[in-house]
Amino acid sequence: MRKTPDMLPTGSTIGILGGGQLGRMLSVAASRLGFKTCIFEPGGDCPASHVANYHFQAEYDDVEALKKFAASVDVITYEFENIPTSALDILENIRPIRPGREALRVSQDRMTEKDFLTGLGLKTAPYADIPDAAALSAALDSIGAPAILKTRRFGYDGKGQARIKAASDADQALADMKGAPSILEGFVDFTSEVSIIAARGLDGSVACYDPGENVHRDGILHTTTVPATLPASARTDAVLLAAKILNALDYVGVMGVELFVTPQGLIVNEIAPRVHNSGHWTQNGCVVDQFEQHIRAVAGWPLGDGTRHADVVMENLIGDDMSRVPALAQEPGVALHLYGKAEVKAGRKMGHVNRVG
Repeated sequence: MRKTPDMLPTGSTIGILGGGQLGRMLSVAASRLGFKTCIFEPGGDCPASHVANYHFQAEYDDVEALKKFAASVDVITYEFENIPTSALDILENIRPIRPGREALRVSQDRMTEKDFLTGLGLKTAPYADIPDAAALSAALDSIGAPAILKTRRFGYDGKGQARIKAASDADQALADMKGAPSILEGFVDFTSEVSIIAARGLDGSVACYDPGENVHRDGILHTTTVPATLPASARTDAVLLAAKILNALDYVGVMGVELFVTPQGLIVNEIAPRVHNSGHWTQNGCVVDQFEQHIRAVAGWPLGDGTRHADVVMENLIGDDMSRVPALAQEPGVALHLYGKAEVKAGRKMGHVNRVG
């Protein structure tokens, strides 16, 4: 491998903001390439802390801890989007943050994200900014129902959302937002949901994994299946669409792009500037999985070969699904990935399995 000036040497330390399961799997991938990892996470006994080399346990408003963390690593990345801007201001003055600030700015606010995507000429669901009841009434007149009212920030796994089946549901939906700035998204009549995991290197090179077909339950991803039931033209469109987003953001790292498949073409649901739940299948379906690909990108290494070598069905283990682990451990063709979370809770992602065919 030809070394370039921007390539971090093995033995370097990669800082990761967030200590959840994505940080855990990033740390494992980094260790395979000879890197150390240091996580910054307010909580103790978190999934990433079990495998990372170092754990800064501090709040995101602890200025001195942020400075010490940044000074102790060679590059900084993150496993979740909602990092306070004030923390990023401190960190980026000390070490490079990859992916960059623009990707976070865009993805932290659903309205900003939709404006960014439509500005690139990409299709999204019809949407409108909802600062108050009058705006919601006007938007429902324009977009129609059914529709979904969502908080502009901090929503995930179905949280911060309210479905509006008819105009009479508007008041309750707005009350469910609890005063948070919101966005109304119109209903999309789709045939399936897919996502594409794409990566862009420091040198501008782009690599995409095969699209996966997603099934959600109660707003949480249940399964991702590859190959997805997509015609070849739609696969090509998904790759081109993802590359357009990555290049527009001058992105470095892995991104998840969620798409609706419709008879009129692909519609972008949302983007996630990080490794993504729907890309977990790559751990057992590719030589270089999404986690190693992300580490390669942020470390300035060449992107790896993400060619799929097997059919895979990824299933999330949520809450009481953990009771199935003994049976799953005996099932042929099943790879278990457990996150080491101490407490089982309803709706909590505790692990996943990849069924390899």
